[in-house]
Amino acid sequence: MSLHVKTLGAGPDLVLLHGWAMHSDIWDGVRDQLARHFRLHLVDLPGHGGSASCETATLQCMVEKVTEVLPDDCTVCGWSLGGQVSVELALQLPQRVKKLMLVSTTPCFIKRKDWQWGMEEEMLQLFMKNLNRDYVTTLDRFLSLQVKGSIDTTAVLEKLRASFSHDRKLNETSLQAGLQILLTTDLRNKIEKISQPVVLMHGENDIITHPSAARWMHQQLPSSELVMVPSCGHAPFLSHPDKFITKLIQMA
Repeated sequence: MSLHVKTLGAGPDLVLLHGWAMHSDIWDGVRDQLARHFRLHLVDLPGHGGSASCETATLQCMVEKVTEVLPDDCTVCGWSLGGQVSVELALQLPQRVKKLMLVSTTPCFIKRKDWQWGMEEEMLQLFMKNLNRDYVTTLDRFLSLQVKGSIDTTAVLEKLRASFSHDRKLNETSLQAGLQILLTTDLRNKIEKISQPVVLMHGENDIITHPSAARWMHQQLPSSELVMVPSCGHAPFLSHPDKFITKLIQMA
């Protein structure tokens, strides 16, 4: 299976990986400006957008599928679930992934005894049940959570819904599989092994992935820069696109 990838622009290779329940159209607001500086690879993760589902509901399966379309000598920018995929790509393919930008990313979505900066497991389990019962309402609530804390929640929510309503239908089985990945993935013992330069961009008001998760990763990573964005929720590239674009250009 080959993933759906849109490639445009010219320059150093930049791979953009979206979050759970989204697809690559989420980058539309920053795409054209980035394409003036980079050769962009807009990837639909397995089971999202135009890409077929993984055979198994694991992060590793997602990583293997993205590996098939990954260019050499690239920068990878991942948002949320896409950030977790990016971490594994950097660890498994250090010869191909040269730089990393992790946006609103956490090594562990779920709160554990030794990890206080995650969601309650029961909350995510309930979300999975509600997805089966009322698919549309549940996803709409998820979109609303992403924009909480942003400087202009209405405008950011409109951008999210606009990209969400494009003609690529969501696969409910794949959404459940994605939630299972969020429920089970714990990358904490791997973070310090990343050798590439990393930029961590995180909204100070993010309620999906706690800002302290980014601060923790910054402490673990030997070569990292932490960019905390004030008045920002879970999607800084939507609420603060100029800051996001500028940081990527500076990385290059």
